[in-house]
Amino acid sequence: MELTYENTMDLKTFIQENKQSFEETLLLEAVNVRDKIEEILYIGNIDLVNNAHELIVYIIDGDELSLKNFAQQEGIAWASHSLTVSFKLEWIQAIRRTLWIFIQEFYEHSEQRNIEDLFEMERKINNGVDDFLNTFFIRYTTYKDKLLKAQQEMVENLSVPIIPINNSICILPLIGSIDSRRAEILNEKVLTEVANLRITTLIMDLSGIAEMEGVVISDLMKVIEGTSLMGCKTVITGMRKEIVTEIIKSDIPFNQHTETLATLQQALTEYFKE
Repeated sequence: MELTYENTMDLKTFIQENKQSFEETLLLEAVNVRDKIEEILYIGNIDLVNNAHELIVYIIDGDELSLKNFAQQEGIAWASHSLTVSFKLEWIQAIRRTLWIFIQEFYEHSEQRNIEDLFEMERKINNGVDDFLNTFFIRYTTYKDKLLKAQQEMVENLSVPIIPINNSICILPLIGSIDSRRAEILNEKVLTEVANLRITTLIMDLSGIAEMEGVVISDLMKVIEGTSLMGCKTVITGMRKEIVTEIIKSDIPFNQHTETLATLQQALTEYFKE
């Protein structure tokens, strides 16, 4: 490896003057990542090679604040685009190894070799890389958890799609399966919306539900009981024979204020006549 070196150079200048050689060595060290560089740039607009040079400057300068800010930015970017964390770890470790290759070259060219300087350099380089990794993974994890929580809340809201028709009537079309977890979310969301929107009539359409276990039916009755206590009448539409059969088998009584109609269209027609 032919490198440019002058006695007046410090380590940072030495690496900058030999930028191309540094990048070539880095790519050789990052066996699994080098073929993913263009893909990562396309997916997350993350330029791994240029970012490597930026990180090296912060490490060599001992700029802890800029290094941690940079690590946090990288953690957020990596989490936002769901990029593989193992690639990031391999890339940073490849940077560490490449740095040490060039540190060795730098000291071999240098006429003033000082073992104390080398030990100090070892501490600075390794601590800098470790600080970056620690900050990156902490920020990655916390931001990823935040994204997952936001997605979970969105799914929960979509699973209880209360649609206002006018100032007092809302429709709750339920689709898919209802388990105990969704019934719990249903109870919380419905009671909250009944209170917030001052709903007096809730039309709960079950035509999109093919089957429902007895324990879930019991949970659904609790939702209806709760809305009744808040002064809201529940109208159930679209019950399939499988659900009716399960209700009869379970011997679960309906709330006396609950009305059942064959279809959602029938309920809308009757209540808008009023």
